[in-house]
Amino acid sequence: MLELAAHILDITENSIRAGAKLIKIKIDENKEKDILCIEIKDNGTGMTKEEIKKAIDPFYTTKKVRRVGLGLPLLANAAKRADGNLILKSARGKGTKITATFQLSHLDRQPMGNITTTLLVLIAGNSDIDFIYKHRHNDRQFVFDTRQIRKKIDDLPINHPEILRYIRNSIDQGLQKIATQA
Repeated sequence: MLELAAHILDITENSIRAGAKLIKIKIDENKEKDILCIEIKDNGTGMTKEEIKKAIDPFYTTKKVRRVGLGLPLLANAAKRADGNLILKSARGKGTKITATFQLSHLDRQPMGNITTTLLVLIAGNSDIDFIYKHRHNDRQFVFDTRQIRKKIDDLPINHPEILRYIRNSIDQGLQKIATQA
């Protein structure tokens, strides 16, 4: 994976497979502290202590199709290459929280990529799941919450083309207002 948005998509898909109905994605860019932090938190099935220990191992996966699970190991490696780290917290029945930090200005930090498209793919393909996206850029913040969209659209599905167009514009405008540089 060459961009952080691809890591976010992959990790969030893990949350979906774990039965999450609410997934929170938080990005914090702090130029003063020179830190980029990505946090993904879900209310899925969670992991046991043994599963947490194995989760960073690329040869461990709960998937039946592939015998390797590269998502978390690749994100951990990307963070490490940019003088950061990855923290995984989870409890069976309570969900999972993954926090990856990066030195914001590090030469080897992967670019953010197209976060708008990543969010649209997640929303369009998982219309029964709610997503909260918070992006802080220094002292400005943008928040997007599918639960708020659902209140406004009556009986149209959230993955209706017109609603997705509205969502794309909302996210693009929100990110422009906070002037993200990741």
